[in-house]
Amino acid sequence: MPKSLLLCAIIFGLFYHAELSAQNLTLSGTVSDMSSGETLIGATVFVDGTQLGVSTNVYGFYSLSLKPGNYKINFSYIGFNTKSIDVELKDNVKISVELQGISLEIGEAVVEGEQDKNEHISSAEMSTVNMKMETIKKMPAFMGEVDVIKAIQLLPGVATVGEGNSGFYVRGGSVDQNLILLDEAPVYNASHLLGFFSVFNPDAIKDVQLYKGGIPARYGGRLSSVLDIRMREGNTKKFTAEGGIGTVSSRLTIETPLAKDKGGLLISGRRTYIDAFLRLSGNKQLENTKLYFYDTNLKAHYKLGENDRVFLSGYFGRDVSGFSDLFRIAWGNTTATARWNHIYNSKLFSNLTLIYSDYDYELGATDASLGFLWKSNIRDLSAKLDYNYYLNLRNTLRFGVIATIHRIDPGFARGTGETSILNDLRMPVSRSMEYGIYLSNEQSITDEITVHYGLRYSMFQNIGEGTYWNYDSDFEALDSVYHESGAYNTYGGFEPRMGVSYRLNENSSIKASYNHMIQYLHLASNSTSSSPLDIWLSSSPNVKPQIADQVAVGYFRTLAKWGIDASAELYYKELDNSIDFKNHATLLLNKQLEGELRIGKGRSYGLELLFEKNVGKLTGLLAYTLARSERFISAISEDWYPTKFDKTHDLALTGAYQISDRVSVSANFVYATGAAVTLPTGRFEYLGEIVPVYSDRNGGRMPDYHRLDLSATIQSKKNKHRRLQIEKVFSIYNVYYRKNPYSINFIADPDQPGVTKAEMTYLLPIVPAATINFKF
Repeated sequence: MPKSLLLCAIIFGLFYHAELSAQNLTLSGTVSDMSSGETLIGATVFVDGTQLGVSTNVYGFYSLSLKPGNYKINFSYIGFNTKSIDVELKDNVKISVELQGISLEIGEAVVEGEQDKNEHISSAEMSTVNMKMETIKKMPAFMGEVDVIKAIQLLPGVATVGEGNSGFYVRGGSVDQNLILLDEAPVYNASHLLGFFSVFNPDAIKDVQLYKGGIPARYGGRLSSVLDIRMREGNTKKFTAEGGIGTVSSRLTIETPLAKDKGGLLISGRRTYIDAFLRLSGNKQLENTKLYFYDTNLKAHYKLGENDRVFLSGYFGRDVSGFSDLFRIAWGNTTATARWNHIYNSKLFSNLTLIYSDYDYELGATDASLGFLWKSNIRDLSAKLDYNYYLNLRNTLRFGVIATIHRIDPGFARGTGETSILNDLRMPVSRSMEYGIYLSNEQSITDEITVHYGLRYSMFQNIGEGTYWNYDSDFEALDSVYHESGAYNTYGGFEPRMGVSYRLNENSSIKASYNHMIQYLHLASNSTSSSPLDIWLSSSPNVKPQIADQVAVGYFRTLAKWGIDASAELYYKELDNSIDFKNHATLLLNKQLEGELRIGKGRSYGLELLFEKNVGKLTGLLAYTLARSERFISAISEDWYPTKFDKTHDLALTGAYQISDRVSVSANFVYATGAAVTLPTGRFEYLGEIVPVYSDRNGGRMPDYHRLDLSATIQSKKNKHRRLQIEKVFSIYNVYYRKNPYSINFIADPDQPGVTKAEMTYLLPIVPAATINFKF
């Protein structure tokens, strides 16, 4: 859609039904959990007997415009009793409601209100999945602990390369094309232990929202997806504690009121202790080996008055591994978020946010002559202001601005040995500014047609002291240009977004969406998977922003008889200025890193099928993806070639069965086409040296990946006089011991001269685990 037409559509939405809005009165307030005071995201507020209703925003706030009169208003949320209130609307009214959680009986694994069921059909959002922590916690646990990232990897369109690899890939996009937010702060590496765990402690997480397409205009800076994760706020009613003691890790979360019904505090921490078991091995080298991670989540909130709330939240986590004090690798994230919510009136809600994010990583060795220490980091500081304006019953506006300072330090290395022969090496630090301004509207044109459209304008500037190189057509450096201060390079552009839903009947709808996205930060990685030591770089005079255009269409249906939500989506995505690297590129400590890049086009397309069952004794999902992800870069290949994250088939089946009030079992099965890799196809001898001959870029495949996991949960007997609740979780990862390869090495066969053979490295055999969870 031309930008001018989209802008006209937004302006039309601003004034649509404006006269009617002036005649209406407004019912507003918040919806929260009765037991903890925690606000509920996405709770539905609707007029009984009609299709008129709204959902609460991420802070539990709602606003409903109606004509004067008498109404019965229903408040509902999955897993909670629906609450109905009779309202005589003569003036603007503020009503805040607390919902009571349901004590589940057999056959009621998840409870939904009627409006919740319709949300899947009527919402204009598509390619979007909201996962409740209650659902995630029903899935089999790896080493006794459920995981947010592993849960979303079960969804269609979301893939992983395999064990021991960090990150995830969405609709053929690379790891760096996912915007991962924890309480609005970007997380640049979401993995612990090279991807076996994520940085998100499940006990501290409240809500998980994944956008694969139809991404709202309020998000920017990435091409493929947004993973928006919100932490729990802290109990305002009473002191609670929960945690778990497992074979690999333990965790503890404490919540306490700061003031009754006004504020709460959450403190959550966990740590693995694989290194503690290594000390008991009897092997002196293993005794000194380090292999662990730890993290801490903090959050506090307080009501300053009827219309004002403040939030402070933060995260700190770190991974450390090393071998017998000779080698060390470490990385970690630090985030901090300060927010102020203000309700101007019954229609206008604002959120002012200050954000800090830092990701650092280091590599070191202690050899006397070759010992070194290398450190690198990326740091962001942001300020943003967002508004929700509930214009009328058919139009909800969002608008806001954000400014971010990026600082990327590619690395500083120095010798550390007593007789070190290594000189200090400092890579130039890059600084940049990224700005965004957006306006969007969710509009119900009729009871059958809902649209969600918006426009974002983003701008990026390289600032401060900086040096960039000029390159010839063969990517050889010619000379360098130095800038002492100020902005020396600027990019920018409009990013229109559009989504529409047409409701065919009560149980089905068709939807379509379009996204135009711009990305200014990029990850330098030329391995078959990402690693914590990959280098981030910003757009520059030599590196243009990556651009993506994505369209998607889908059919959505609720099979009410079986309690199943089903969907089928087709998508197509084109990329400009897509980045890859030359063969054998040097990425670490390379001042001319941009000369290693190769720029071209990309595309991905596919079919996604999803069936979810959230009601009854048996719950679960079936997800299947048929897809391709390709690039065309003339400096690498004369034709389109698959990306390293291209997977033709991806299947996930997960289920949970409630045997009794106290016992449940669950299982996961996953299958995926092997990752695309560049493999040696032969070799020849030249001047006495053996020279390998490689396939076309990513012309080979790793073996297909598949795995089965099982889990059983046993809860203690319920006793209303005893606050302590005990839960035992037993899990088996990789039940039938599938040897999924982590890497393939090619070596000369000593028994057959002139023959090369492949050696595969496998990381995980069958992994049993047990965890005792507690809560009081």
